[in-house]
Amino acid sequence: MTVSQQVSVKQSDSDEIDLGKLFGILLDSRWTIIAITFAFAVVGVAYALLATPIYKADALLQVEEKNNGLSALGDMGEIFSSESSSNTEIEILRSRMILGKTVDKLNLTTLVGPAAFPIIGNGLNRLTKNQDSISISRFEIPQGIEKPNFSLVVDDLKNNTYILFDHDGEKVLSGKVGELTVAGDYNVFVAEINAKTSGTEFTVHKRTRLDSIQWLQQNLSVAERGKQTGILQLSFTGPDKVQNTAILNDISQNYFLQNVARNSAEAEKSLEFLRGHLPDVKAHLNHAEDELNRFRQANDSIDLGLEAKSTLDVMVTLESQLNELTFKESEISQRFTKEHPAYISLLDKRKTLLKERDRLNQQVQKLPKTQREVLRLTRDVEVNQQIYVQLLNKVQELNILKASTVGNVRILDVAQSYTKAIKPKKILIVILATALGGMLAVALVLIRAAFHRGVENPDEIEAIGLPVYASIPMSDWQADMEKKHKSRQQLSLEECLLAVANPADLSIEALRSLRTSLHFAMMEAKNNILMISGPSPGIGKSFVSSNMAAVIAKAGQRVLLIDADMRKGRLEKSLAVKHTPGLSSYLADTVGIDDIVKQPGVENLAFIGRGEVPPNPSELLMHPRFKKLLDWASDNYDIVVVDTPPILAVTDPGIVGAHAGTTLLVGRFGQNAVKEIEVTKQRFEQNGIEVKGFILNAVLRTASSHYSGGYYNYSYGSK
Repeated sequence: MTVSQQVSVKQSDSDEIDLGKLFGILLDSRWTIIAITFAFAVVGVAYALLATPIYKADALLQVEEKNNGLSALGDMGEIFSSESSSNTEIEILRSRMILGKTVDKLNLTTLVGPAAFPIIGNGLNRLTKNQDSISISRFEIPQGIEKPNFSLVVDDLKNNTYILFDHDGEKVLSGKVGELTVAGDYNVFVAEINAKTSGTEFTVHKRTRLDSIQWLQQNLSVAERGKQTGILQLSFTGPDKVQNTAILNDISQNYFLQNVARNSAEAEKSLEFLRGHLPDVKAHLNHAEDELNRFRQANDSIDLGLEAKSTLDVMVTLESQLNELTFKESEISQRFTKEHPAYISLLDKRKTLLKERDRLNQQVQKLPKTQREVLRLTRDVEVNQQIYVQLLNKVQELNILKASTVGNVRILDVAQSYTKAIKPKKILIVILATALGGMLAVALVLIRAAFHRGVENPDEIEAIGLPVYASIPMSDWQADMEKKHKSRQQLSLEECLLAVANPADLSIEALRSLRTSLHFAMMEAKNNILMISGPSPGIGKSFVSSNMAAVIAKAGQRVLLIDADMRKGRLEKSLAVKHTPGLSSYLADTVGIDDIVKQPGVENLAFIGRGEVPPNPSELLMHPRFKKLLDWASDNYDIVVVDTPPILAVTDPGIVGAHAGTTLLVGRFGQNAVKEIEVTKQRFEQNGIEVKGFILNAVLRTASSHYSGGYYNYSYGSK
């Protein structure tokens, strides 16, 4: 296989999704997933119980085509007839003109309720069936208050007195139920208080009229049933069923009344105009009759001849037609412009009548003066009579029109509130919250696993050219002992060292396997000095060093364990001995070798502690006395185990490794990344130190390792 083929195979392998490992990751994190899902389910249940229930009320209206005029009225009725689409009526229903009247009538600018904790208080009051309530029919405050939030406290329940406080807790006024209380610009009328004890507190909030109208618009929905049916369904949602019904009924009634008022408004304007001119017309008629009577009395009751009477009848008829045209022009001008054919026809007819009137006037001039004057006066009387009668007829027609106006809106169904709340959907909320919690928990686990770069498979380490000598499983006994270390100061060796306390532990079995591997690894080494190091602190180097040294010592070899971590070394805790005097004391030339070697109590095992923390650990390790100590130890012991600090933190392991024949790295399962281990290996190689192998410590038996073909350790022994 060529190099390019190997690369393509690796890329295809990395692109594959290991479903078994994903399932194992979820199985390992099952308690995390269960806990998060349960927490979301509890939140869902709490919300479902504490959320304010929202109820719905609806009503039904019918909007018919407008037909306000009677068929008998002809053109007069057509003036006031028009059509309005459902969309227009819906916008009228949602207008501030309609909703503002409802806000004023029901006093929706004042919000009151029992005092409660934020967020959950109303829900707790409802669950505990708190029946405290208050009714405020009038609440006026000064203009310009930034925080119109008030508290009303029942002062004396027997006397029905109360005290009103502002947002800052300052007293505003004191009042009594059923009486109007005025204090400066404050006007308060409390109609009723239902409370169990004195001292009960209520919250009172004043919102603007516009905000109240917008609240109505947000909760009010109007829709047409079907297409072009003219049936409008009104629905309103809110927490109070009684208030929902009252609001919807008032909106329907306001809309109905404004519709009737709008339809009769034009007729009312025409009536006002005609009634205003009737007295003037009547006065002109009376004046014309008086003039005619006086002239006849002065001229001995002169009568008109047949020709004059005929002319008079024609002239009166012409004047009547001209007056009729004047009425029609005032009516038609409201609907058409002067360029409209109907308007042009009316003007032409008027010109014809005016010409005829002028011809008759010329004919009248040929009559004798007395008859001509009688004819003029008689004509004025009859023309004014005609005008007066026409005006009276128009007034009667408009009165009939106004009385017959009933509007084109009909309330089919008055508002009624549903028994059950439409929100929240309790079961659905709990199901969705639980499902959301489960999905978020799974996503969190998978994201954490995707960003987690800790080594969990020895194959990942061997891929960088570093053989894995042992995989040491996590010891539950050791974890328990570490908890005891925190609470107790004095511990025995049997309570500290796992190899002595529980030699059958799986971790010790893994160290025995490591002992066998070390035997062959150190055969070609330049000396019998073994250095244990690692990339970072907290990975278990001290645990591996101390227990491996004890395991080797139990096999009959003489072992010297040296704690070369003079900064934070703590091997003395694992061996239950004192760390002073130790390595730092010897390197500082204050004590000899015999003074620092201690016997922890394990046969064939000796120990040198770190000593006091020096200010210059690296410089002390570079002193010739350190090489002299290692040469002495190599000559007097079968194997020397040196525990060092992490190489990525300090340079001490590079100094110690120059004297060691074998170097092993320790990494913790799921903690150290492959890149981190690779950098550690390169750091040692830069110092000329060859890393023989790797020890994977604290391996956990996870489902993800099982389903992805990971390594396992098995217990094998008699119970």
